[in-house]
Amino acid sequence: MNNSLTLLGLLSREASYGYDLKHSYDRYFGAGKALAFGQVYSTLARMVRDELIRALGEETGAGPDRKKYEITSAGQGRVREWLFTPDVPSESLQSNLFAKTVIALLLDDDANRLLDLQRMQHMARMRELTRLKQEADLLLVLQCDHGLFHIEADLRWIDLTSARLNQLKKELQSA
Repeated sequence: MNNSLTLLGLLSREASYGYDLKHSYDRYFGAGKALAFGQVYSTLARMVRDELIRALGEETGAGPDRKKYEITSAGQGRVREWLFTPDVPSESLQSNLFAKTVIALLLDDDANRLLDLQRMQHMARMRELTRLKQEADLLLVLQCDHGLFHIEADLRWIDLTSARLNQLKKELQSA
């Protein structure tokens, strides 16, 4: 997920302070991993520099000065471009699990054990996400479903690869 564009999208709704923007981000997208304040403020500084947003002024108070930001027309254009540019499904055919499987076979190590351990890790994460969905609002349910569907695809790959390990090992040894 592109945090910069997501923050810019949130600013498209209304002008906001960095503090409030961080909390909106965490509310909608921070399930399991909140955004750090430092990341928010450094991103806002880059967006000001790139003229995607502008500071409306500073308010002084008991703590540090607060800046309110609003999106510029260039920023609005960037959000629209981002929204309606389809994401390319994983362009890379490289994955860590695939590499580990091939290396295990090349080393004549136990690739079945590797895949079994990974399957157990995936199943544990599925149980965790399924529990999380039980009392969640629709926003979190949809985030969990997205994660679950990706895990299911990985599990299908693990099962298919497990069934083909002997054939793959023979092909690797003959190469």
